[in-house]
Amino acid sequence: WEGKQPLKILCGGEALSRELANQLLARCDALWNVYGPTETTIWSAACQVELGENAIVHPHRYAIAIGRPIANTQFYILDQHLQPVPIGVPGELYIGGAGLAVGYLNRPELTAERFINHEFKGQNFSPIRLYKTGDLVRYLSNGNIEYLGRIDNQIKLRGFRIELGEIEQVLSQHSAVQQAVVVARDDKSGDKRLVAYVVTNSANEEELSLMLHSLLHDFLAEKLPSYMIPSSFVALEALPLTPNGKVDRKNLPAPDFTQIQSKEDATIPLTPIQEMLTGIWQQILGIEQISINDNFFELGGHSLLATRVISQIRSIFKAELPLRSLFEFPTIAKLSQQIETTKKVGFGIASSSIKSVTRERELPLSFAQARLWFIDQLDPGNSNYNLFAAVRLTGEFNLTVLEQSLNEVIRRHEILRTNFIEVDRQTIQVISPTLTLTIPVIKIQQEQQIQQFAIAEANKPFNLSKNPLLRLSFLEIEPTKGVLLLTMHHIISDGWSMGLLLQEITTLYQAFSLQQPSPMPELPIQYADFAVWQRQWLSGEVLQTQLNYWQQQLGNNLPILNLPTDRPRPSIQTFRGAKKTLVLSPQLTKDLKDLSTSFGSTLFMILLSVFKILLHYLSGQSDIVVGTDVANRNRSETEGLIGFFVNQLVLRTDVSGNPSFEDLLARIRQITLDAYAHQDLPFDKLVEVLNPERDLSRTPLFQVKFVLQNTPMPSLEFAGLSLQPLEVDKGTSRFDLLLNMAETERGLIASLEYNTDLFNESTIARFLSHFEMLLDRVVSNPDVLLNELKEFLAAADEQQRNVKEEVYQESVRQKLMRVKRKSVIN
Repeated sequence: WEGKQPLKILCGGEALSRELANQLLARCDALWNVYGPTETTIWSAACQVELGENAIVHPHRYAIAIGRPIANTQFYILDQHLQPVPIGVPGELYIGGAGLAVGYLNRPELTAERFINHEFKGQNFSPIRLYKTGDLVRYLSNGNIEYLGRIDNQIKLRGFRIELGEIEQVLSQHSAVQQAVVVARDDKSGDKRLVAYVVTNSANEEELSLMLHSLLHDFLAEKLPSYMIPSSFVALEALPLTPNGKVDRKNLPAPDFTQIQSKEDATIPLTPIQEMLTGIWQQILGIEQISINDNFFELGGHSLLATRVISQIRSIFKAELPLRSLFEFPTIAKLSQQIETTKKVGFGIASSSIKSVTRERELPLSFAQARLWFIDQLDPGNSNYNLFAAVRLTGEFNLTVLEQSLNEVIRRHEILRTNFIEVDRQTIQVISPTLTLTIPVIKIQQEQQIQQFAIAEANKPFNLSKNPLLRLSFLEIEPTKGVLLLTMHHIISDGWSMGLLLQEITTLYQAFSLQQPSPMPELPIQYADFAVWQRQWLSGEVLQTQLNYWQQQLGNNLPILNLPTDRPRPSIQTFRGAKKTLVLSPQLTKDLKDLSTSFGSTLFMILLSVFKILLHYLSGQSDIVVGTDVANRNRSETEGLIGFFVNQLVLRTDVSGNPSFEDLLARIRQITLDAYAHQDLPFDKLVEVLNPERDLSRTPLFQVKFVLQNTPMPSLEFAGLSLQPLEVDKGTSRFDLLLNMAETERGLIASLEYNTDLFNESTIARFLSHFEMLLDRVVSNPDVLLNELKEFLAAADEQQRNVKEEVYQESVRQKLMRVKRKSVIN
């Protein structure tokens, strides 16, 4: 078709590709991309397509922007909580305005599902009627809206919510790709994996298939987080289509999951040790095909998974390797040589395994439990060590099945039916043979009551000698809507355990809902067995080796971190607290992870280094002590147990000498790896040995703590149910400052918990702002010197002071003017 001038072309109904747009622009006077569903009267947005700028900036972008809403139409891009998303962040499109239909004829349920009345938080106007389109879009920097795909193509994989359309859009930017479709498929083991199907520009599909994985994997790794990169890439001559021309996803061919996952040539194991080590990696990383030259951390490993690898090596090879070995030798080929060398020279230390002990004897507390028991005796009714979680449930919910699932978990794990009593001045564990809990239902009328009930539940104390140390309750808002509240005392649980509990409840709920038996095997050991083993193993030479390290590392004169506070420190430490949150951009998150890889460190080490720089600037001190948590499950027997395993480590760093960031990171990397290697020594034992000067106004050994949350949390998914975690602020803080960080779909989230008797909210906001500025600076210039970073922050503070002074002077001037005008009038 030659085209016709002047002719205006309007395209709608499907995403307009750049290739088609360029062909049409050559044959008409003007081209418009129009968008809108039938429920909003067909067209709701329009965008004139240009041949110039968009084509130059994004020559391979698959879809053209849909523009902006037309007159009398409003667009809202919202997240899963129905709150607006920032520019560049994908969200679901909701449409309001004059074009909305009344609803679906004779289909009230579908009308209620798709046409909603929504009231935005913090807005004073009445609820707005909106249509839920099911389309995934995002704002571009110029204000236009980009269509990414259907929200139906949103999945949750290993705890991450993934928009398949976003991966397809990035894939289509590659010069070799004409079209791309990404789906989630089950492999042979039933594990879900992302698969990308691409139509390429290559004439030789067979040749391209051989290099496709490496080519596109590297391309996506530069633009997307690791959990969004497909495990398999399939080249097709054309995508299968339905009769009306849409992609037929059901008829996409099954991929060959045995294809090589690595960027290196597929090098198979050559020795028995390499073969066994490959099996350990496959199990822990969840990847079928691994080359012995693959880098553990590039395959998705991190320090927590590294601990599990070392634990498996200890169990299988009876060889004791320090955790640093996996960082220094991150491939199977190199790590296997270290195992062989260790065994040849007799350096391996055979560790005793944890065995089940008789219940006829008195069962001691673990060292960590003993500390919490002591604290509880000093301050009975203290709720500071309550662990709390809240989950919002929407859909058909069977409370009876949930109770059945919960009580089966309680039967499996003795620690959930354990109390603690004192006999002959010795504290022991008492395990009840049975315990059956019911979940009380509390009917509430308003959403505002949720936070009140949740905070009250989170702060309700336990009696360690009498009460069950686990509570669940259900707040019912409507028959298909409510919130599940879970509270456990820290003496029987930790963050990892909360994940295990929810994972087991999920598995059992699904089985019991179908009237099937429990699919879970019996546990070979229990937490009480660990406590007995720990008391026996951590003694004598083993204990002294641990103590020698920490005494040498920390000494007997640990410095107190004196941060500038807004109020004098109380003579007795208080625990009133609040927290303030900062969300780092996905790009900064990716840059930080890339930086950690390039320096052979972990994301934790990068973030801790920057946090210590901030503390050095704020305090003026060069000897910085920060605490952190470690899962302390470095033995395979403990990985599936609910219980209190987490330990606190004390990380002391000398930042003097004006080091570069790279040099400081090297110091912290060494200190952190050494601390991991000596993580078995309980924190309370360390306090006892170091015996710091007693100060009731501060926590012992450290006053500031940093934690990167990377404990495995299950995907909360029940058939017919939507589950969303609910954030609840207990209003407490056990430290002066506690920086909690976690990687989410939006990027890294930094939550700074602070003691409100010491700091104002504005001061904490300033701390977080400085932290973000430091992260940006070290990413752009890792060679930057410490003094340069301090000068950078000082300049930012000076600018802020000048702004405040100008605001104050202007307010004074305005006040004088008002007084003068009043005098003239009089």
